[in-house]
Amino acid sequence: MRAQPVQVKESIGRILCNTVFRPCGKKLLAKGRLLSGEDVRLLETEGMERVWVTELEEGEVGEDDAVMLVSRELGCGSIEIRLAAGGRANLVATEPCCVLVDDELLRQINCAGRTVVATLPNFSYCQVEQRVATVKSAPFAVARSELDAVVDTLKGRGPILQARPIRRAPVAVLYSDAVSGERARSLFDGIMRQRLERFGATVDYSLATTEQPAGVARCLEQLARCKPAVVLVASTTAPACPEDVVGHALVQAGWQIERFMAPVEPGNLLLLAYKDDLPVVCAPGCYRSAKPNVVDLILPPLLARYRISGWEVGCLGHGGLLG
Repeated sequence: MRAQPVQVKESIGRILCNTVFRPCGKKLLAKGRLLSGEDVRLLETEGMERVWVTELEEGEVGEDDAVMLVSRELGCGSIEIRLAAGGRANLVATEPCCVLVDDELLRQINCAGRTVVATLPNFSYCQVEQRVATVKSAPFAVARSELDAVVDTLKGRGPILQARPIRRAPVAVLYSDAVSGERARSLFDGIMRQRLERFGATVDYSLATTEQPAGVARCLEQLARCKPAVVLVASTTAPACPEDVVGHALVQAGWQIERFMAPVEPGNLLLLAYKDDLPVVCAPGCYRSAKPNVVDLILPPLLARYRISGWEVGCLGHGGLLG
């Protein structure tokens, strides 16, 4: 990129090298702007004769073109790309969704060249029109060779980001207590509904039962027939391992235990199980308070019908200290 001063009348079609201010200090034109005939007339009206401009050299790509090229390979799903000022492109959610991020690939891209990417954290819930990622270029231009390397990497290994839509995600809840399931319902129902509202979800189906393996298993099977996106078990007790009442009931009803224990505080005693693609989440203590806990971290991907693996739960430790 070469910078040089030119006569204002000769600056049409060139990139403004630095921000131009009026004598009063108010910004007139921002740096990086491709000067138009109207811009030139404005500069002349302000009494300016010369401006500093930059020109692309052979083998360079302008900042706007660079960020658009990267953005087109960056993500997929319920997003759209919007070019912004200053060599930026924003990826914006077009419907409620959960953002899945390939952390390793994101780090590789951000260390590779003169375009950088910022995203929301993995598993984030996004509302319509919310920005989920931004791509930023170095000022004015990027070397074609560097840009090609980034784009080729994304085409071969990408995308970095997936915005999985949350369109129809009914939630089933099983309230359980050692003496009376209705006691658990009365304790947890209000907080449960408050938590789900954060993600645009509701309690679509619910049952209450005493904590006995056979009874819990029957309720789980009944809720599974409703085909929810996820079943949440809200228990008044604190299970110590998958061999407790809920764990026995899950196995008895045909679920496979995917993960016990999460590196998240609050929410260490998470129990995650699957039967086919239907997840069951037991997180004792997490329904007593509306404060963020492990349930808030894993609900968005489950509502988007993404199958969370035990390994992914194990990766929640970085940022898992919630309070």
